[in-house]
Amino acid sequence: MTLQKISHIFTKIVLKPLRTNLFHIVLLSFFLTTGCFKISAQEIPVKTKPIPTVKENDTIKPAAEDTITIALQDTIKPVKNDSVKKNKSGLDAIIKRKAKDYEKLDQKKKELTLYNEAELYYKDIELKAGIIIMNYEKDEVYAGRIKDSLGNYSQLPYFKQGSNVVEADSIHFNTKTKKARVWNSRSDQGEFRIKGEITKKENDSVYFIKGARFTTSKNIDDPEYYFYTDRIKLVPGKKVVVGFTNMVIADVPTPLALPFAFFPMTDKAESGFIVPTFGENNTRGYFLQNGGYYFALSDYYDLTVLGDYYTNGSYGLRFQSNYGLRYKFNGNLNLRFENTVQSERGFPNYAKTRQYSIQWTHNQDPKANPNHRFTANVNVASSQYFRQSLNTSNIGASLNNTLTSSISYTGTIRTVPQVNISAALRHSQNTNTERIDMSLPTFQASVDRIFPFASDDEPKKGIFKNINLQYTVRGENSIQTTDSLFFKPEMFRDARTGFQHTIPLSTNFKIFKYFSVSASTNYQETWVFNTIRKEYTDTLVVRDVRGFDSFRTYNFSSSIGTTIYGTFNFGEDKKIQAIRHVIRPSVSYTYTPSFDQYWDIHPIDAAGTTYREYSRFEGGLFGTPGNRYASSIGIGVNNTFEAKVRNDEDETATEPKKIMLLNNLNFQTAYDMAADSLNWAELRVSAGTNLLKDKMNVNFTSILDPYALDNAGRRIDTYNINNGGSLFRLTQANFTVNYSYSSKDGQSGAGNNKDSQTARNGGREDDLFGTATDLSDNRTSMFDEEEENTTEDKSSGGFYNAKLPWDLRLAYSLTYSNARRQKEITGNSIMVSGNMDITPKWKMGFSTGYDFVQKGVTFTQLRFERDLLSWRMDFNWVPMGVNKYWSFFIGIKSSVLSDIKWEKRQVPDRVLR
Repeated sequence: MTLQKISHIFTKIVLKPLRTNLFHIVLLSFFLTTGCFKISAQEIPVKTKPIPTVKENDTIKPAAEDTITIALQDTIKPVKNDSVKKNKSGLDAIIKRKAKDYEKLDQKKKELTLYNEAELYYKDIELKAGIIIMNYEKDEVYAGRIKDSLGNYSQLPYFKQGSNVVEADSIHFNTKTKKARVWNSRSDQGEFRIKGEITKKENDSVYFIKGARFTTSKNIDDPEYYFYTDRIKLVPGKKVVVGFTNMVIADVPTPLALPFAFFPMTDKAESGFIVPTFGENNTRGYFLQNGGYYFALSDYYDLTVLGDYYTNGSYGLRFQSNYGLRYKFNGNLNLRFENTVQSERGFPNYAKTRQYSIQWTHNQDPKANPNHRFTANVNVASSQYFRQSLNTSNIGASLNNTLTSSISYTGTIRTVPQVNISAALRHSQNTNTERIDMSLPTFQASVDRIFPFASDDEPKKGIFKNINLQYTVRGENSIQTTDSLFFKPEMFRDARTGFQHTIPLSTNFKIFKYFSVSASTNYQETWVFNTIRKEYTDTLVVRDVRGFDSFRTYNFSSSIGTTIYGTFNFGEDKKIQAIRHVIRPSVSYTYTPSFDQYWDIHPIDAAGTTYREYSRFEGGLFGTPGNRYASSIGIGVNNTFEAKVRNDEDETATEPKKIMLLNNLNFQTAYDMAADSLNWAELRVSAGTNLLKDKMNVNFTSILDPYALDNAGRRIDTYNINNGGSLFRLTQANFTVNYSYSSKDGQSGAGNNKDSQTARNGGREDDLFGTATDLSDNRTSMFDEEEENTTEDKSSGGFYNAKLPWDLRLAYSLTYSNARRQKEITGNSIMVSGNMDITPKWKMGFSTGYDFVQKGVTFTQLRFERDLLSWRMDFNWVPMGVNKYWSFFIGIKSSVLSDIKWEKRQVPDRVLR
């Protein structure tokens, strides 16, 4: 059978019924013209009209139900030594395509044309354009734009192969060789956006671009800045190599140029140098600051090494590391050391100090292990670090006088009863007194509550079935030292070690239906390894005694309480329909016997005629057993007030809404039956409420003393009312107001961030004392939180002042003292902080306050920031006080080009102590 005859049979029987199916015509024509008789073992089903019956022995047979099947393996085999070479097909995969207007097949030119919203999918290639022309003989594809009804070009070609995406004016691509030419291409490579006049794709891994500009701006067609170069060699995901490059800002060429440049392009972190900042300081001369090296050690942890150097000899080193393992844990570690020199050697004000700071945060994912948890929050520093540091401006931390740290492990042993264990290392440091208290470590284990008279599945009712006991053991190694002796041998010399065992036995029950009664007794046994002995020779001598010793104590307590509800109804037609008053009175009793067997006497004079009691456990880790009998009654009354208010805001609401009028109004006092005089304790009154839809928190506390004072200001056993005064004498009072509000949906103002650098350094979580400035990291922006919480486009037109985002925080505190008839206001201050958007791209923040007692303005900070799209500019200013400071920064946001910046600052002069 000749090739002519085969063609005639296919045309007559197959092609005529398939006139409406252009795609199958392409495949069939391609099959006939290439001479490949064996294409695939697969068969192609084609829907068509009924076809006439053919002969029984014909090689082409119709399939059932209006479908024909074309066998893709012909019975005619090629001659073994045929001189005519067979062409291989370029279509080695299924082509999917569609177009909105039309699809056109030109068999003569071997071209398939798709017009208007054309799409073509071939292997890993995705192509979208206004027009697509595919030449299946040359294995070439052309994609271009089309004009809309106004004559403007639209539907620019979109080409995607793998993870590489290119947008262009036109694309010419060879599906076989993978080579391509692209005109006005636009592509993203990491944080870079690249646009080239002509791009030549050599293969899957190399591109050459002529007349290119690259930038980190989001608008590649009209960027705020870009780098222009004549030629680029691009290896996607690996590197960009450029020739002579000139920086252009706002379409104005600048003198900044490079003869060549190399940019690593990778999704993974890369190691590299960090360019230092040059500047000048009044007291330390010229400096290079924050220069160093970044080590991308692995996908799970990294290391940054930074350093500072001043011409007067001051220097600093910092090591920063972040680490994490998904679903397991994450954390960071910061080590800082600074050697600070003031003035010149030989001058009277010459001083030299060494400061350090250690910060470590470790968090375990709750899903990692439900029975065991390890956390760390370490903040250890020399006492003057935050006041004298060369590289931080953290007023909130410098005003704080306490640094705390904790490293803890908690675990649960799933037994019956359950056992909980914990171990912790704790640290507390007062930066004013330079005293450091540490527990290295603290261990605690406890056995869960046991009910000896009730089974596990039985309800615990009644006095006997509610009897329960626990067991807790706590061990601690406590150290007290100073900043100068920290981690020196002398630090461990006076360590105190001990264990305390506690067994509480308690029960609770109800009497007269409405009264809840609880009773408990507590047994404690304390083991210590450090005691004292006092002797008198010429003077009183206190000797340390090392060795095991112990004491045992116990006490008894009980309480009774109830809850009283009172409701005042005003009618459902009233705005305030009802007020409910809840009263929770309680009375408690505590009994503790005297343990005077643990007390001794020592002489206080040479004759030995005068003695004084002391306990060898004085200054111990768990205190001293009491040598006085104690029997006291405690009285407390807690009140809450709540109102039902008609809901006028929601017309669909059928129930009134509840409003808390007074969160608490508490009264507490005690009566000591064992005391010979001054039996009544001071009366403590506290109250608190929330106002303005819970945006304002108001708290009040006061201490009232029923006893009078003598002329020396000492309490006497005479009631104040019997001494010509009132029933109670006000000795102390405190009133605080905290207000937080934001324009965003009327919610409470933002600003509290426990993870901020200020909070980590021991300062406040809000910005009432200003925000911290880390001179080694300018990536923090006032716009960061807004970008995370909103997707609103502020660049649109309209009057922006109609919606002006802002937030405000206010804190007021008033303290009155009258313990010795001084009747003075010892504290009266107000602090205010806030942030607002002046324009869509301008933000302003402030922190200030006033002290009415000292009659002066408290710490004040002004913050300004301008969002320059791909750039950022900020200005911080502390205009007054010992912490006067200003800084200006402008630079590119992208981390790839973070070294392109300009900054200037004037830090406060540090006074070394």
